Amino acid sequence: MCDEKSTAYAQRFSRVFDYIDRHLNETLSVERLSRVANFSKFHFHRQFSDYVGINVARYIQLMRLKRASYRLVFNEDALIVDIALEAGFENPESFSRAFKHVFGQTPSQFRRQPQWQQWSDQYAAIKREGEKKMIDLKITEFSETHVAVLEHRGDPKLLNESVKVFVGWREQTGLSPYKSYRTFGVVYDNPDTVAPEQFRFDICAEVKAPVPANEQGVINKIIPAGRCAVVRHLGSHDRIGESIYPLYRDWLPQSGEELRDFPLTFHYLNLIGDVAEHELVTDIYLPLR
Repeated sequence: MCDEKSTAYAQRFSRVFDYIDRHLNETLSVERLSRVANFSKFHFHRQFSDYVGINVARYIQLMRLKRASYRLVFNEDALIVDIALEAGFENPESFSRAFKHVFGQTPSQFRRQPQWQQWSDQYAAIKREGEKKMIDLKITEFSETHVAVLEHRGDPKLLNESVKVFVGWREQTGLSPYKSYRTFGVVYDNPDTVAPEQFRFDICAEVKAPVPANEQGVINKIIPAGRCAVVRHLGSHDRIGESIYPLYRDWLPQSGEELRDFPLTFHYLNLIGDVAEHELVTDIYLPLR
């Protein structure tokens, strides 16, 4: 009974999180959000703070600034004034003050040289535990795929720095146009359990020809063919563990399957520069024998 009540409580907060994600451009009052969760408006603020670790106004501001951060870095043609208005600020000046207060950089500074570690620290303490979802899994054959790879080695908080370098290589060379060639990530380590300096992640893009030597350090690799279990993750890459852990914890022990000697692979069906964070779609491939 206790587990059922906890699950129901988590489901109600999941509705709130999803609603905030989808309505960041709108006014989000405590009264409005309490109705989404079916909580009393008189207690919602305290319930939210206890569950998430910060108050609801702070959470909404951080989500808006997170979206603005991605727009600054991965949509370089977007005007800062437009990004400020999208984030709910009346003018670029108030947006710049709030941005610098939270991240230690102005929007212009962040666009030129983002300090991702300080940025990541602002989101690390947020407890966003939604409902546990059922695994919708299929077994498929993955075809051998030649990829261009930028090897990220080190703190996962700095992964976006490497992503930016790789995006620059992709745009500069035209060898793997992101709208028509697939994008992958190969994750060798669990960021929750490995020391930050030992974290390894390959940022990959499909290619049809060998990658020549380049200043960014992009190299050639192959994602091998083989059987895989596949689950689809919807939403932020920051919470992709919510879809990975049930694979290992629940499905694998009961499946009778054995794992193949290759890391977990992500296929990014869309990218943060093109869609909002809650609209991201990622297929997770677990290699099987």
